[in-house]
Amino acid sequence: MEINHNNLLPIGVFDSGIGGLSVLKQLVRFLPQENYIYLGDTARVPYGNKSPEIVKQYAAECTDFLVSKQVKLIIAACNTVSSVALDVVSKHANNLPVIGMIEPASSAALRESSNGRIGIIGTRATISSKAYENEITKLSGNKNLKVFSKPCPLFVPIVEEGMMKHPSTKLIATDYVRDMIDAHVDTLVLGCTHYPLLSQLLQEIMPEVTLIDSGEHASVTALRILAEARQLQEQRKEFIEKPNVKFYVTDLPANFAAQANMFLGFESDKPELISL
Repeated sequence: MEINHNNLLPIGVFDSGIGGLSVLKQLVRFLPQENYIYLGDTARVPYGNKSPEIVKQYAAECTDFLVSKQVKLIIAACNTVSSVALDVVSKHANNLPVIGMIEPASSAALRESSNGRIGIIGTRATISSKAYENEITKLSGNKNLKVFSKPCPLFVPIVEEGMMKHPSTKLIATDYVRDMIDAHVDTLVLGCTHYPLLSQLLQEIMPEVTLIDSGEHASVTALRILAEARQLQEQRKEFIEKPNVKFYVTDLPANFAAQANMFLGFESDKPELISL
């Protein structure tokens, strides 16, 4: 049987900062044998308050960098890029498959919802873009579908400060999702890559609601695409002590290691500092 040498190439993941590490965690969960390159544009984070033109420029530069590293698939682990610049990523990807956050999560929400009442929480930028709302509506074609959106701006700093179990966080989260509970949503899209770290708390507050992790469903999509292209890395017979990930950042925050370990659940190697 002919060997496809592309299966040895790494999967490329980029985000404006460290939030995309929650997506990388899911990729490692579903595809532990793969090699990865993670690029965090930490010098220019956040993207959410930038103009669409600037976000597209940054997305193009991140994509060009990953292409230069000879990746076999690119994941835009950033909701802002997925909302306004995924076409730019595809254009610069040199015919490589590209996966964003919006479509996989939207498709999953539609599959999971039984009452057609879907909630979306995200940053102000993501919610105001209506990217999830528009994608869910487009995919469903169901005029009776009800989508409820809520920005949760405090969740990102809460997660980055490691305050997921602080008593005040439960009060804040309960206040944020009260309208979702009142609306009887049965499915909630976590429309920000930081939010999976609050999954346990949100599930306590909304025990009957199915939570949709965009990183999880993007990872399943990556698995399917690579399997269909026969580009999956072969399963290693030896025990994989730590995933094979090369980290790059455009600025090295003082607390990068602690935050990365919190997101990933394993100790990360020191990132290489680059300029885009």
